[in-house]
Amino acid sequence: MSWRRALADGVGTALLLAAVVGSGIMGEKLAQGNDAIALLANSLATGCALLALIIAFSPRSGAHFNPLVTLALAIRGDVAKREVAPYIVAQFLGALLGVAAAHLMFDLPLLQYSAKARSTFGLWWSEVVATFGLVLVVLSCKRPWEAPLAVAGYIAAAYWFTASTSFANPAVTLARGFTDTFAGIDLRHVAPFILAQLLGAGLALLADRTWRP
Repeated sequence: MSWRRALADGVGTALLLAAVVGSGIMGEKLAQGNDAIALLANSLATGCALLALIIAFSPRSGAHFNPLVTLALAIRGDVAKREVAPYIVAQFLGALLGVAAAHLMFDLPLLQYSAKARSTFGLWWSEVVATFGLVLVVLSCKRPWEAPLAVAGYIAAAYWFTASTSFANPAVTLARGFTDTFAGIDLRHVAPFILAQLLGAGLALLADRTWRP
C-alpha cells in the first residue's frame, strides 16, 4: 500500500529533521560561539543519522526522505507514479513534525519562525550543486549497502563544501524555516532555495540519462 510506505517515509523524514535541528541546537550550545565546532557537530550527527535511518527505512519505504528523490525515482520508472503524492505529503508533514520534536526536546517554543538570512547567489548556486550531487548519488546506487554509505557520506561532506551547508531537500528547507535556531532559514528565502534544488535535481536526471551504463 502506497500510503503505508509513505507514512514510514514521513516518520523517517521526521527523525532526520529531529537530528538536523536537534544537533544544531546542541552543537551551538556546547560550542560557545565557535561556529566551526557547531557545524562539525551538526554535520556528523546528520551524516550518522542518515546512515542509520536509510538502513532502517529502506525495506519499509525506500528511505527517500526527500520529495526530489521521490520525483527523480518516479521519472526514471523506479517508483510508481501513484506513490509520488502520498510520499511528498508525508515527507513535508514529517519534516515539520521533526522540527517540532527537536524544539520539544530542548524546551523551546514549538512554533518558531527563522530570522536567519540565506539569500545570496552563492547560496542558491550551492543548492544547485548540492542537490545535483545528492540526486545523482541516489540514482547511482545499485546495491542495498551502497545508499546508506554514499548518501550519508555525501551529505556530511556537503555540509562543508557548499556555502549553504547543503539543504538539498524542499521538505527539509521549508521545515527549517520554522526553527529560529542554528539550522534555520528565513521563510522569505525558502522559495529560491527550492527553485535551485529543482534545477539541481533536473540536471542530475539529465546526467543520469546521459551517462547511465
